[in-house]
Amino acid sequence: MEKTKTCPVSTFTKMLGGKWKLNIINTIRKNDKLRFGKLHLLISTISRKVLSDQLKELEKDNLIIRTQFPEIPPRVEYSLTEASINLYSVFNEIENWSDTFIQLKQNSRV
Repeated sequence: MEKTKTCPVSTFTKMLGGKWKLNIINTIRKNDKLRFGKLHLLISTISRKVLSDQLKELEKDNLIIRTQFPEIPPRVEYSLTEASINLYSVFNEIENWSDTFIQLKQNSRV
């Protein structure tokens, strides 16, 4: 009996679906490394609790790296894993598609 192959889109959606995960990864991508407070400022519409929960899930799924420094007060930085860095081309395509879509939408209103 053949094992059915999991749909790649389903796998992607399961790990990165929802309102915030792609936004968090993209924000870190554009800034290299970010501390929690700065990340929250850059994604101002997310609550601190939801951001914290989403970061924990992304870390558990090996999509971000949480680095805690042995300092007082504590300092934590978030950066991307190789798996998330491999999404750069996806983000570039999404940005290109979005720019084209917005331009087409604006032209259709003329």
